Parts: sequence; C-alpha cells; structure tokens
Amino acid sequence: MERDIEEALSRGVGEFIDPEGSFKEKLLKKARGEYDKDIIIKFGVDPTCPDIHLGHAVVFRRLRQFQEMGCKVIFLVGDFTAQIGDPTGKSKVRPEVDLKEVADNMKTFIDQVGKILRTDDPKLFSWIDNADWFTAVTDLALPKGSEVEIVPGTKVSGNSFLGKAKIFDDSRMQKKIGNNNVIGITLSTFLWTLKHITHSRLVARDMFQERIKKGEELYMHEMMYPVLQGIDSYAIASIYGSCDMEIGGTDQTFNMLVGRDVMKMSNLPEQAVLSMSILTGTDGVEKMSKSLDNYIAITDKPSEMFGKVMSIPDSVMGTYFALATYTPTDEVKDIESKISSGKLHPKEVKLRLAREITTIYHGETLAKEAEADFTETFSNKGVPEDMTTAKASVGTKIVDIVMAEKLVESKTEWRRLVEEKAVRWVEKDEVIEAPDKEVVEPMTLKIGKRRFIKIEVL
Repeated sequence: MERDIEEALSRGVGEFIDPEGSFKEKLLKKARGEYDKDIIIKFGVDPTCPDIHLGHAVVFRRLRQFQEMGCKVIFLVGDFTAQIGDPTGKSKVRPEVDLKEVADNMKTFIDQVGKILRTDDPKLFSWIDNADWFTAVTDLALPKGSEVEIVPGTKVSGNSFLGKAKIFDDSRMQKKIGNNNVIGITLSTFLWTLKHITHSRLVARDMFQERIKKGEELYMHEMMYPVLQGIDSYAIASIYGSCDMEIGGTDQTFNMLVGRDVMKMSNLPEQAVLSMSILTGTDGVEKMSKSLDNYIAITDKPSEMFGKVMSIPDSVMGTYFALATYTPTDEVKDIESKISSGKLHPKEVKLRLAREITTIYHGETLAKEAEADFTETFSNKGVPEDMTTAKASVGTKIVDIVMAEKLVESKTEWRRLVEEKAVRWVEKDEVIEAPDKEVVEPMTLKIGKRRFIKIEVL
C-alpha cells in the first residue's frame, strides 16, 4: 500500500505541497487501520462546460485511487463562483454565466463523473455547491404569485421574507448531508478574510502580471476569485469536519495555495495541495479543451474515442500513457525507450494506447470492436458499422441534419468544414462544396477525420 500511496502522490504530479507530511501520514495510518476519521479531499469544478474529457479525467482517476485508499471525495460544484468566472488561463475577462445554464451543466457533470468515481457510496463521495454558503435569503426570487406553506394550513407569499426563509432553509444542502449548524458567508466574513490577504499577494499571479504589462484591464472580481475558492475550503472543513487536501490541475496551484492561507488565518489545519499535470490535446500543442476542439470526451462512442487517440502526435504518447492509463510508470519509460531505439513502431504503441484508454471507459469487448472498426475504416478506407444514421426528406439541407444529430455544433462550424473541403460524399468519392447542399438521394458523409453519417431518404 505504501508504494501505491507514493505513486498516487507523484505520478503525473506537478507539485505536492504537504510541508509537515501530515496528509501522507494520514494515508499511511488509514492503510494500517490506525486512523478512523474521514480523510476529506476537495475537488472544485466550475460547471460552465458539461462534458468531461480525458483532461478532466486525469484528476478524477487520481481521485478514484484515493477513494480506494479510503478517502472521501467532496465534489464541490462552483455554481456561485461560476457566475464570476475563474480567470485561470484567460487573457480576457470572462462573461458571467446564467444560473439555469450552470444548474443544467452541473447535473450533466455529476452524472458523467459517476463513470470514474464511486459516487454511490456516501462514505467515499459527497457533493455540494458553494451557493449553499455564498447566497442569502434575500437573494431568492420566486415566481410572482407563488405561495409557501410555513406550517400545515398556513401559507404566505413566496416572495415575503418568511416565504423566502422557509425555501432557503429547506434547500440547504448542508442540512441534507447532516450539518444542521448551517454556515453562511456574509460580507463581514469576506471582508475579515480580505484583511488577512495582501493586494501584492493576489496581484503577483502570473496571468495578472501579464495583463498589467500588456495594459489590459484587470477587474477586482477576478482578483477575488482565489479568495472565494479559499473560503470554499474553509466551508468544506466546517461542514465535513476537515479539508485535508485539495486537488486540481497545475493551473489551479495559486488558487489552492490561497486556500491554505484562508484555513491558516481561520485556525484550521492547512490543506495539502496536489496539482496534476495538464493533458495536452489531440493537436499535441495546446491544453485539452472543448473550445479548441482538441478533446476526447469520456462519453464519445468507442470507435470515435479510439480514432481520436490514434490521431494524436507520436511525441505525446508517453504523456497519454502516464496521465490517461493505468500502465505502470516503469513500463511507460520502457515503451518510450523502445520507440526511441526503434525496437517498437509508434503505430503499434498508439494502437495499444487507444485500446487501453477505450477499455477504461467502454470495456474490453467494445474496445476490441473499436480497434477492428478503426482498422477497417482508416487502414482499409471503409466506413464504420456503428455510424450515426438519419432519415430525411428530399430537399432537406444537410447542415440541418448534421446539426440535429450533433455532429457539428453550429452552421458556422459546418461552413468552415465545407470551405476546408473536409466533408466528403463517400459513395461518390467527391467533396461537398456547397454549405447549403440539399439531400437528393441516400448518401453517406465523412465529416472531418472521424465523423460519419448515413442519410436515408424518406
């Protein structure tokens, strides 16, 4: 178990900050049966993007390892702070996000994370949103004319203070997870926290310095984001009894360290900080991101996932093995060495990589089918058997069909793909050149490198 702990705290890790060694010691004691308290690990997510990709999964898979060691993962949904927008990695101010959008994304995110984490065991998993302590009774706005039953037989207006107070009290997640001493963060609490954090501490952040040097605007609400994230750690510790460690990407290290500051000033044991390396996207250059269209979603179909992995540059295969598979570290180094010496062909290794990643999310049988499908489709220039099929009337615009099937996200993307000659009519082996082309007969389309659709005529 000690070896497993060492690997969990080092493999793919950018930084592990545990000055007194207290977190590691708790893990060792837990393994020996000498520690009966919960070991709480916080992971905060900004639910503005509902799709989990392999980049996110790097952290989630590490969290699963900690769950196997008996730790309890607290999945903190930043529905309140998402309205501000974490400036991490952003060179420009990020717009606010509508609360309904956040709520919808949050549900999708939690459903997806169950593919990796053990979300069905309350001893190992819990989730809570930070609006639970950052919103007040007066922030609520109920539909006009709504009523709330205060006591049996007695109703008041939903927008009265009593009505809002009843809804507020009933909706607190803290109470539902057993914390009846509900905490709330007031302006007074926030200002007290700011009294203990200097302006120079916040403005020293690299991304802020870059903006200042470029003469770009830097708004106060963006500077407050790390403080709010730090207060989240204080809240988690208060609600769950401790916040032993926070985990995130290396781009979150600054924010997580502020969490240590907030806990220290609140006379709480400081959380350890584990920052995971960032997974490069399929382009081999940028961080994996949906906005850059260089991502592999964990909900991708097996054949699509397999094909996307096969599209990555050879130069990042080692990183993918280390961050996205369970292949032992020594074996990853051996693979890289054999590729360099010419003992292993990169394509052979990449096929193994694609097979291992697809197996993690879809199982061995579907992974093998995806590999056979890839070989037939791309090596023998065939088409996949499990491609999307749609039915349409003659005269229907192809763009409307592919958008309905979610093969492209917008007409703008479709037009770009057509202009780049990236849409091919398979049966006729010709490129689609008109963005507004209509269906006139049954056809199979290849869109980009990996998307296929068979259109049948009604």
